[in-house]
Amino acid sequence: MIAYIAPLVLLFNGLAAGVLFGTQLGGWPLLAALPADRYVHAHAFFATRYDPAMPVCLLGTLAGDIWLATVSPHAGARGLFVAGAVLAAVTVVISLTKNVPVNKWVRSLDPDNLPADFADRDPRWRWGAWNQRRSALTVLALVANCAALALLL
Repeated sequence: MIAYIAPLVLLFNGLAAGVLFGTQLGGWPLLAALPADRYVHAHAFFATRYDPAMPVCLLGTLAGDIWLATVSPHAGARGLFVAGAVLAAVTVVISLTKNVPVNKWVRSLDPDNLPADFADRDPRWRWGAWNQRRSALTVLALVANCAALALLL
């Protein structure tokens, strides 16, 4: 079964890491540079494009890592799969508690009629910092999963 689950974990983890790494390279710098109305429009656009794919990728990584950690015949690989699962779980928690609420709030705004206090409530920098953290965690999970699989070869 490892031969079937491991490629799925790498696929899910790789897609999630690629998307989040891509936001660090292009999406976030764009969002950070835009004026408020254009930021709201662009953030809402991006936020709707990654659902439901990102939850499937992150939860698939988490579930697959847990399963692989329980069945792996190699102690080192088991430890690395556990590490991948923990990193994926932390990414899910950050996503659900920090990034998704901002995405929902931004999608509820009218870019042409922003709240008067938007400058004080602008979530960009908090969202960007949490997105950077979850990007790093997801890439680290991918490294752990690749290392675990290398031990099994």
